[in-house]
Amino acid sequence: MDPQWNDMKVFLAVAREESLSGAGRVLKLDPATVGRRVARLEQALGATLFVKSPQGYTLTAAGERLMGHGEAVETAMRMATDALAGPEDSLSGQVRIGAPDGCANYILPQVCARIGAAHPDLDIQIVALPRVVNLSRREADMAITVSAPTAGQLLVQKITDYRLIMVASERWLADHPAPRDVADLKSARMIGYVPEMIFDEELDYLSDLGVSRVPLASNSVPVQARMTELGAGLSVVHEFCLPFHPGLRRVLADQVGLDRAFYLVRHQGAERSARLTRFAQLLREEVKAEVARLEGRG
Repeated sequence: MDPQWNDMKVFLAVAREESLSGAGRVLKLDPATVGRRVARLEQALGATLFVKSPQGYTLTAAGERLMGHGEAVETAMRMATDALAGPEDSLSGQVRIGAPDGCANYILPQVCARIGAAHPDLDIQIVALPRVVNLSRREADMAITVSAPTAGQLLVQKITDYRLIMVASERWLADHPAPRDVADLKSARMIGYVPEMIFDEELDYLSDLGVSRVPLASNSVPVQARMTELGAGLSVVHEFCLPFHPGLRRVLADQVGLDRAFYLVRHQGAERSARLTRFAQLLREEVKAEVARLEGRG
């Protein structure tokens, strides 16, 4: 492969990781080698691409201009690789999906197991993050989100609606009077997100219910559900998680029911990859069917 493309890969990694050591981890190179490759590219182009500071490596104006061209070349190389990946009716290679941990824990394992069984040459990676996945840094090939991003050059497709409900454990209900209305939640022992770590306003549902204090909190949905199952308090959970937590019971079913949606987000230009486009279609279909099944609609 052209050495300049190899240097371009190094440039993109440093720009995304903002350090030689971070880029080295991604590329499996030592930082000194990364530094030499950046210097070689700068010399070849006759331009300074990075400014080094205590905070790391930041792009110069020339680096910013090169970034767009570098990503275009990277996309073209991915497309060329995809075109040679195998028969059109099969999927192979690696695909990484980023997702919030509720979806990653309760939906994607079954979905990816089915897709993987149908395409044994395909390697699927699930990245569960309690934050928005950064596609621009190539943390994943595609991401499932709980709101549709409006910034950036991205392809956004709605996957399906899902429902959030209020629950308590049988143990908790045996020891406490069930709340009669939403106003009772203000004095109830609530379980929810760590307020400072709510990464999307769609997840700030306790505030919508008038709850200002969260005595037990976690940035992980399964942790919240488990604490609720142990009788620690009340929480709002995905309806699709109930089959995994048989000890949970609905509370205020006629008053608390929040509708949300999952979206599939990809890099703009990803539609040129037949492989990723086909995988994205399978993923949307399977996630929609799995949510419906777990919510009792399928």
